[in-house]
Order: sequence, then structure tokens, then C-alpha cells
Amino acid sequence: MVSIRHRVKKTIALWAALTAVTLLVTGCTATAGAEAGAGAGAGASGAATPGSEATTTPTAAGSTTGTPTDSAVPPAPGAPGSAVASEAAYRKWGLKPFAPAPAPPAVKPVRRPSGGPVPVISEIPTTEKIVFITIDDGAEKDPAFVAMMAELRIPVTMFLTDSAIRSDYGYFAPLVAQGHGLANHTLTHPDLRTLSRTAQREEICGQRTRLEQRYGTAPRLFRPPYGNWNEDTRAAAGECGADAIVLWRESMQIKNMQYQRGDRKLRPGDIILAHFRGPAELKGRTMTEMTATMLRRIQEQGFTVARLEDYV
Repeated sequence: MVSIRHRVKKTIALWAALTAVTLLVTGCTATAGAEAGAGAGAGASGAATPGSEATTTPTAAGSTTGTPTDSAVPPAPGAPGSAVASEAAYRKWGLKPFAPAPAPPAVKPVRRPSGGPVPVISEIPTTEKIVFITIDDGAEKDPAFVAMMAELRIPVTMFLTDSAIRSDYGYFAPLVAQGHGLANHTLTHPDLRTLSRTAQREEICGQRTRLEQRYGTAPRLFRPPYGNWNEDTRAAAGECGADAIVLWRESMQIKNMQYQRGDRKLRPGDIILAHFRGPAELKGRTMTEMTATMLRRIQEQGFTVARLEDYV
């Protein structure tokens, strides 16, 4: 196990070095970032309820003792549409460049109050026309997706499940090195509402430890499988260092978004769910094709993509 962890960490370091060299050669500079079921409308029961509104998100000031700080998180990818990602890179993937994301807020709008419960969110309170991309599980490991993310520099947050990624931990190392968010999606992807608080804690804390060991970063964000959670989940997530339970407002399917709201429109701050999926689950389409389609749907509604960890 030690040798495997050593190789993964060497891979991350190598990708980071290659990225730095690329930026020097092209003269580009990356913009560093500062660092929720079917949405928060699921409520404490965690039942997925399409069309429901988000519950109030605690945003009281304060930090959680013992929670990993932003300094442990790799630098963010360059802002979408910045000079780092050239028009040629976008054209390669059949896309137009994104407008730059706004500067992150000086104070994060979603914070866990000191000693308080973990916030449950499906969107970020903001008036900016930004959305956040999250990608779950980790079953599909398409090398072309790694290249796509390196070239486009669009920030995503990966909610990884150990049972899905353990066949190739190294696949995710370059994505971590690129600065994409690393988040917790349990060890084995169970419906947490069927488990005791102790069993839930084992699933959440176990994956937090596993990710930190493999990639050198302790995840601060947690997503329950299927969006199903209860108050035991919330308590266990807090005990395992989570700053927020992150649900979603839209989910990307094969060619279109699935919306929770009746107007079928993105709104400022929405969190979008996608999955690491390949042709077997996407009816012959690749993960990069699905991702490109998702990005077009975002652009069509006049939005750009921001980094979730800058707001939570």
C-alpha cells in the first residue's frame, strides 16, 4: 500500500510539474482560486423531490475546529475562458470559450458555523450568472476526459466513491494535480438512510481517510449517494470533517439537463450533477461528448462555470 500511495503522489507531482512547464512555454498564467438527493429541497429525510425548493442554508460566521483548511487544496484551474484555455482548445472540443468567472467572494457565502450542524445545499446564494459542475462516482476512466479538462481548464468537483475508483486510483491523480476539487462520496455507495449512524460514519470517515492517503488532500465536501440522507448522515458527516453536504439542482443526462424546477432553467449558483460514465451508460456516447454537451447547455443560457470550493 505504501508503494502504491508513493506512485500516486509521484504522478500528482509529475502532472503538476508538466502543467507548470506548459504554462511557462505558452506564456499563460493560471488564475488561482480561494476556496446542496435531488437538492436541498430533499429536507432532513433526504428524499429526492424534483421541483422542490432549497431549505435555508446556515451561513453563520465561524469555522469548524479541525476542518482541513484551503491551504491543503491544490490551486484551482484557470478561470473558464481565460487566456490559459485558448480558443483553439475550445474549438477542438466543438465549443466556444466561456466568459471568465467572477472573482471569488472575500467571504464564502456558505460556511459551517463553529460547532453547528453541517449545511445542506443544492445551490450557492449568489446573483452572478455562474453554476458549479460536480461529477460523481468514478467508474468511467476515459483518458480523453483528463486531456479535455487540462485543455479547457473548466473547474469541476469530483465526488469519488472508493468502490468505483479502486481499480485505478492513478487515473484521478492528474485531475487532482490540475486543481479540480476532491470530495467524498462514501466507500461503497450505499443508501445511507438504511444504515445506523455508526455505519454511516464508517462509510464517510473511511472514504475521507482513503482519499487523503491516496491524493494528499482531505475532502471538505460530502455528497450522500442518491442524494439520500437523514440527521444521522448530517451528524456523521460533521464528525468526518465535512464543511457541507452538497446536493444538486440539475443533473446531466446523455444529451440534456434534467431540471428540478418547472421552468427548466438554470439559476445563479445552481449546482449541476454529472457522472463518470462511458458509452455503455451513455448509449454509445463518450464522457467527453457528454461533457461538451453539458457545457453547451450552460452557455446557451448565458452562464459560466465557477469553482465550488471558492464558495463553500
